[in-house]
Amino acid sequence: MTPSHPTRLAGQVAVITGGARGIGLGIAQKLAAEGCQTVVWDQHPQALQDTDFSPVLTLQTDVSNRASVQAAVAATAEALGRIDILVNNAGINGPVMPVWEYPDEAWSKVLAVDLTGVFYCSSAVLPHMRERGYGRIINVASIAGKEGMPGISAYSAAKAGVIGFTKSIARELSGSGILVNAIAPVITETDLFKEMTAEHIASSKSRIPMGRFLLIPEIAAMVAFIAGPDCSFTTGFTFDLSGGRATY
Repeated sequence: MTPSHPTRLAGQVAVITGGARGIGLGIAQKLAAEGCQTVVWDQHPQALQDTDFSPVLTLQTDVSNRASVQAAVAATAEALGRIDILVNNAGINGPVMPVWEYPDEAWSKVLAVDLTGVFYCSSAVLPHMRERGYGRIINVASIAGKEGMPGISAYSAAKAGVIGFTKSIARELSGSGILVNAIAPVITETDLFKEMTAEHIASSKSRIPMGRFLLIPEIAAMVAFIAGPDCSFTTGFTFDLSGGRATY
C-alpha cells in the first residue's frame, strides 16, 4: 500500500457508520491516518475494546432508527462543530435462502439497515454540509447491488437501492460543493461471513477473476481517495472493487 499523507485530510471530521469492526473499522483507521478526526457510529461500539483504535468520538447508534441518527448528528456537531465526510458503511447480510422462503421480518430488517439507514444518515447530515458548502458522502454498496446474487435477495435489493440513491442525491447536490459516490466491493472476509453458508462464500469467491477475497485495506484506500481532494469532479458514481468481476 502507498504511504498515508497525514495532512491530506487534516482537520476534517469523518463519520463512519458501523465503524467498530470489519470494513468500517478499516475505513476509520485509514481516514484517521490521513489526518481526519474520526467518529464512529455503531450499534455495538463495545467491539472497539478489542482493537487498538480510538476514534475521537464513539456513539452508540442504530442507523435504522431516525431518532437515534438525529441524536448522533447532534452529538457529533456539538462535540466537533462540523461533519465533512460521511461513510455509510453499516450493514447486515441477512439469511441466505431462496426468496420463496425468505422471512418477512428478515427482509424488513435488511432493508431498514442497509438502505433506509443510508437515507436517514445522509438526510440528517446534509443540512450541516449544505450550510458549509462542502461535504463528501461515500455509500458502501456491493457488487450484489449491480448483479444480484442468488440467496440474498434482500441484500441485493438494498444495495441496488443504495446505488440508485447515490445517483439521485448526487444530482440534487451538484454545484453545492458536496460530492456523493458509492463503492461496490465483492465479498470480503469479515464478521458477515458468520451469516453466510460455506456454499455461498465459495460461490462468491469463484466469481472473482483474480481468485481471491477483497482485502479491507484495499477498500479503505479507495474510500480515502474518494473522500480526498484528488477526487474533485466525480459524483454519482459507483467505484468497483471487484477483482475483475464487474462488467459495467
